Amino acid sequence: MNDQFSSVIARLRDFQLARYLLASVGALAVDVGAFLGLMAMGVAPAPASAIGYSLGILAHWLLSSRTVFQETVASGGAARTRQKALFVISAFIGLGLTTAIVGVGDWVGIDPRLAKAAAIIVSFTATWLIRSRIVFRAEQSAPST
Repeated sequence: MNDQFSSVIARLRDFQLARYLLASVGALAVDVGAFLGLMAMGVAPAPASAIGYSLGILAHWLLSSRTVFQETVASGGAARTRQKALFVISAFIGLGLTTAIVGVGDWVGIDPRLAKAAAIIVSFTATWLIRSRIVFRAEQSAPST
């Protein structure tokens, strides 16, 4: 049984989307932990969501660039700076979606935790598409001449 589990884990490492999902879970733990902690301290839901998401952005870059897209991370210079900038832009898109969904949800009387859950799904999908197709596409990692 343990060998089967190890085999499944080894195969999952070969799938970029599975690695992205795991990195997202790690970043999400940072995001939601901060969100819930800030709300418990009396911070309004939308700003708490924005701060939590921002902390998750940092965690996601570290996890994504080292475990998900390590084959296509630019080695340095202008290409690496461009890649980081595109990553931040994708994060701001996710942040905007998350903050808007939680803010509107709170405004219309939806439990902020349910709004946050919806925002997680929308933001995950949007940032995966942007990062896998634009930020970390293979030709971006080629050395510039």
